[in-house]
Amino acid sequence: SIDLGSSAGQADAVPNLVKVLYFDFDSYILKEEYANLIAQHAQMLAADGSLRVVLEGHTDELGSREYNVALGQQRAEAVLRALTLLGARANQVEAVSFGEEKPASLGGDAQSRALNRRVEISYR
Repeated sequence: SIDLGSSAGQADAVPNLVKVLYFDFDSYILKEEYANLIAQHAQMLAADGSLRVVLEGHTDELGSREYNVALGQQRAEAVLRALTLLGARANQVEAVSFGEEKPASLGGDAQSRALNRRVEISYR
């Protein structure tokens, strides 16, 4: 059992859970390695109906801006579907895409691009 304390600290309600999931190039398929992590987030959301989360989809800079916005949205929605299938309520979860606009890493190399292909789970 996890003590969430007061609602004022909701953003910190899940300090021990990883909040970034990475994706393969040109893909929005959830990796098997994240199954347990997604289940833990879904369990937290299911246990506390007042928690809200925004799933922020991101891409690397390869591809057109329009394509990357669409791919970022597909990534965020893939996480949204997994969370709701595992018990989170639809009104707790929002999927948004930033495409290539908010890179986690500014390098143009393969490692930097890999860090930019992600969904960030942001509690509000």
